[in-house]
Amino acid sequence: MFDICLLGTGGMMPLPYRWLTSLMTRYNGSQILIDCGEGTQIAVKEKGWSFKPIDLICFTHYHADHISGLPGLLLTMGNSERTEPLLLAGPRGLERVVNALRTIAPELPFPLEFHEFSEKDDYFQLKGQEIHAFRVNHNVTCYGYSISIPRAGRFQADKAQALGIPVRSWNLLQKGQSVDFEGRTFTPDMVMGPPRQGLKVTYCTDTRPTESLTEAARGSNLLICEGMYGETDKDSKALEHKHMTFREAARIAAAAQPGEMWLTHYSPSLSHPEEYLDEVRKIFPAAVAARDGRSVELGFTEE
Repeated sequence: MFDICLLGTGGMMPLPYRWLTSLMTRYNGSQILIDCGEGTQIAVKEKGWSFKPIDLICFTHYHADHISGLPGLLLTMGNSERTEPLLLAGPRGLERVVNALRTIAPELPFPLEFHEFSEKDDYFQLKGQEIHAFRVNHNVTCYGYSISIPRAGRFQADKAQALGIPVRSWNLLQKGQSVDFEGRTFTPDMVMGPPRQGLKVTYCTDTRPTESLTEAARGSNLLICEGMYGETDKDSKALEHKHMTFREAARIAAAAQPGEMWLTHYSPSLSHPEEYLDEVRKIFPAAVAARDGRSVELGFTEE
């Protein structure tokens, strides 16, 4: 299963009833955290998940509400006896920013590794997951993320038998490895069917509407998208500060057609985002005004 938890839904500052926006995913024993503002640790504890299995922390950008919780999280991970390296990914300047924050967390029992983006798109892999970082349009360099889990085609035993491949080698072919037998080389494409539909979640905050976000969200089971303002009189403010309204987020979802969209990253003045959902659902019916801790387990469809 691919577990998704929207730890918090707030923008700018944590509130007594709303933590700052961040996302945690779990798959195959690995965890990914996207953004780490003040209070993220408490949100993880409220969910009941662990810090130690985090393999990757991604940052959308370097405003305080998205990264200021990092030093405390690193110390907590160190206190959990972690020794494995931790990968950090984000826009250019990541290592400099993190090292500055580590003034208050100078000693860790595990090494930090850095992956910085310099192009509009960046692709990398982690334990069976494909991560796509795509640049969006904020007042500082900012990226959104798609996390995809591809799914191989079905193993075609009849083809393997017809080719004379021994049964003991079938598992290697299913894992994507080639097999040599009796002077011949057999490759996975000889016995595997076409790729089946995988799983995908796209996450984006702090941006104006962009084509990069629409394209990244295509084929997603879930789009988690910023909606800073729900009120109809906040269009000019969204434009000025390079954020999005609920309706703008809905129009992106309508174009990209994810399975569902969760709104997040609400303005502190937006106390009841669900009050504006009727208008949003006229544009994209599968929209949700998410609350802290909203979770879903995504599973492969049977094919």
